[in-house]
Amino acid sequence: MKFPIVSILALTVPASAWAPAAARPTFATMASALFSTSTEVIGEEATESFRLKFKTEDGDISPWHDIPLSSEDGSYNMVVEIPKMTKAKMEVSTKEESNPIAQDIKKGKLRDYHGPIFWNYGCLPQTWEDPNVEHPELKCFGDDDPIDVVEIGSAALAMGSVKPVKPLGVLAMIDDGELDWKVLAVATDDPLAKEYNDIDDVPESIKAGIREWFRWYKTPDDKPINSFGFDEKYLDVATTKEVIEETHEAWKKLKSGETDAGKLWIGK
Repeated sequence: MKFPIVSILALTVPASAWAPAAARPTFATMASALFSTSTEVIGEEATESFRLKFKTEDGDISPWHDIPLSSEDGSYNMVVEIPKMTKAKMEVSTKEESNPIAQDIKKGKLRDYHGPIFWNYGCLPQTWEDPNVEHPELKCFGDDDPIDVVEIGSAALAMGSVKPVKPLGVLAMIDDGELDWKVLAVATDDPLAKEYNDIDDVPESIKAGIREWFRWYKTPDDKPINSFGFDEKYLDVATTKEVIEETHEAWKKLKSGETDAGKLWIGK
């Protein structure tokens, strides 16, 4: 299923973010007006063959490497992998050519959360948590992925959409000994964006709910709970932007070849 390339200025993302593939628009939007993009569905949802590819007039692009991290207005571009209130563990496939979105597979089985995630989940393009670099305070290494984003707005965002977001804080999750930052953000066009400017503006119930969801979500698979650095506190927006910039610099080194990519696909 392929949708034509369209101007980003005319795109809106439907609330029915997890409708069946035949009914759901599968385009992505980009915050940069320099070019337009579309997406193409390959295979059937809930199968190992499913892929959501990103395209421009010139062919396939990578949502990880080719979509800009930020916009001139100071917002960041979130690539939505998992719409809120869904369970399929979708992710940008970092080791596959052009990095399409696919469902994660563990031990030969498609991976689903045991219950829905209550927020939109995705990543920031042009970032990378370097597994070769030890954090000076937390003494653990990056998880080898783009930095994750938890978007707390009211709308369910379509998988594959690229949404301008406003960062509010960041949580240092430690998963199986690896540092896995979680940026808490809100879509710039969500009503909450006018109310929330820093992490202290976010209700404690939301912050605690996100932290506890990520603490416990793997335990039904007999895995240990996750832990969090910095006394389990969210860091403020200024520090969040520093963390994002650090992961952006790590990505630059990866993309330039200064850091060995290993099995990661970083373009031709």
